Formats: sequence, C-alpha cells, structure tokens
Amino acid sequence: MRTLTLSLLLLLVLPAQAQPVFESAQQRFRVETVVDGLEHPWSLAFLPDGSLLITERPGRLRVVRDGRLLPQAVRGLPEIAARGQGGLLDVVLHPRFTDNRLIYFSYAAAGEGGYTTRVARGRFDGASLTLSNVQVLFEALPRSRRSHHFGSRLVFDRAGFLYITVGDRGDMDRAQQRDDHAGSVLRLHDDGRIPTDNPFVGQKNIRPEIYSYGHRNPQGMTLHPDTGAVWLHEHGARGGDEINIVRPGLNYGWPVITHGVDYTYLPIGIGTHKEGMEQPLHHWTPSIAPSGMAFYSGELFPHWRGNLFVGALVRTHLARLVLEGEKVVAEEQLLTSLGRRIRDVRMGPDGRLWLLTDHDPGQLLRLDVAK
Repeated sequence: MRTLTLSLLLLLVLPAQAQPVFESAQQRFRVETVVDGLEHPWSLAFLPDGSLLITERPGRLRVVRDGRLLPQAVRGLPEIAARGQGGLLDVVLHPRFTDNRLIYFSYAAAGEGGYTTRVARGRFDGASLTLSNVQVLFEALPRSRRSHHFGSRLVFDRAGFLYITVGDRGDMDRAQQRDDHAGSVLRLHDDGRIPTDNPFVGQKNIRPEIYSYGHRNPQGMTLHPDTGAVWLHEHGARGGDEINIVRPGLNYGWPVITHGVDYTYLPIGIGTHKEGMEQPLHHWTPSIAPSGMAFYSGELFPHWRGNLFVGALVRTHLARLVLEGEKVVAEEQLLTSLGRRIRDVRMGPDGRLWLLTDHDPGQLLRLDVAK
C-alpha cells in the first residue's frame, strides 16, 4: 500500500469566521464549527427540511435547525442507562421517513441481569420536538453487568432491512457463541420481524437475528454507494482494528484470530489466520479506535469521490482511505492538528462531510471546499 503524507498543515485562519483551512494530499478544505456545547455527541442524522438530529450519550436527542442548536431536547425517549460507554447512541431515519416520520435509535438499557443494547423507533414531530408511539424492536440478550462494548451502529440497506451491531460486551468469548447476540451484526425487518432468509433461521441454539458474528465492538457501519454492500469497522484491543464487508453467516474471527494483542500485551487467540474465519480488508495496528464511517460520493470534493472516511478516537484524526475495489491502497490522516476525538462521520445531502467530536463540550463540524 503506498503511503500518503500523514502531516496536515494548518495554512491559515479566516479572521471573519475563524474557519481553519487545511491542505490534504489532494484537496484544500476548511473546517467550520456549526454547533458547540454538545455533551459527548454520538451520532447525527439529516432531516429532509435541512435540520439535523444529534444524539448525546447522557440520553438527549437534540435538533439543529437553521444552524442553531435548539435548547429543548426531544421529548418521549424511553429510559436510557448512561453508564460507562452506554447511553443514547445511534440514530437513523426510516427509508420512507417523509411518509411515516419514523426515526430509529439505539441505546443502553438497564434491567434484570444488567445492561444491554436496545433498538427502538418512534414517530418524530419536528414542530413539538416529541417522539410518539415509541416501540422497542430489539433487545440484545443475555444482558451483562459490564457497561462497555455496546456496539450500536444502525444501517438500512437498499432493500429496507435494518442492520444492528452489538459488541462483545467486554466478554470476548461471547462473540463466538451464536446463542448470544453479543459480538454480532443482526438483521431485521423495519418492524423488528426476523427475515426468513437470515442465515441461521431455523437452526437449533442460534439466535435467528444473527447475520454475522465474531465481531469485537463495531462502531462504524455504512453502505457502499455503488454496490450497496454493508461495510463495517470494529475496535480491536491493542491493535487489530478492522474493516470488513458484512456477508451472511460468516465468522469474522474475534477472539480466535486478531491482528492485535491484549491490553496486557499478551496474545489473544491463536494468531491472525484460521480456516473458516474471515480476514479483514484493512486493519490498524496500533489501534486508532475507529468510530463512524462514510463513503464520499458527492460533487464538492471530486478528488475524494469513492474514498472511505473513518473517525479516530484514540489517535484523534479523520482517516481518508483510498480504495481499488475492496482493497485499501492508500491512507491519509486528516485533522491531526485539531486533537479531537471524532465519534461520527457522515456525508450530508449538501455534499459536505459532517463530523461529531466526542468531548464535553463536543462539536458538530463541517468540512467545506476552500477556494
């Protein structure tokens, strides 16, 4: 893989709007702070009227309208367990949102036996900032006393199926146990029903929602703009962050195989390869702690078209990956000088890249073309 320059030079600051301008290997761009003062924002979604939804991990769903964060949070959310890495997490719109006004969100919930990942949907009223008819569609079982590795990214594919990630909950062996939702990607109909063509439907002692397994803690998932395939990345331990394409019934290896080691520097599993287990398309060792992921398919940044963008929490940058088919051929680190933990990455309907920084206060940032 050829290596692009990893340095990102801060060239100038526009005095009127304080928007830094950066030089990447192929594109000059500026970074605009759209909203400040968020508390550990986790995900964002674009509404048809130009507004945005933003989740805050402590349990608030916020609205940005006309470039301004509304002071009132959306009412009607269920009880959310903001513990450890848990809280209010991802949010996506139903593919027919303009007709049904349904939004889907994932969150950590408490109950007998501990904490778990839940996915619910509700009808959004933008005028009153309320959710109504909230229904829990999925709950990962069994629960755990641990408060990390909830996974929790949501994606609708082109056929309208809903994909859900659940992490291994900090108990790595659960990712290989198919009677357990932990460490899996799940696939459901939009109303929570289990598709009859899911790969393990009808098989004894396997949760029928499971679409793929052997995942550690996936916190990035998106659709390829050309193929429609579901792409996913997941945290490794000390190294071994992975990018994979989600395919039915496949075992992605955690914790039997990994390119990383444990936090104690002891080895995990048997090595990096085993027959019947998938190899990642790309891995980061040492770890960047990836979160959020989006393909760029817009017109504003022509040199970035087809690139994959991934946020980094630990190494505080935006990774730009150049692809040839399913192969990563180059990588560049952007925004290193900002020193921000990037939690979510989305391409907006305006063709710009939008980011959330995982801080308190956190920010909504927008990447635009620098003339």
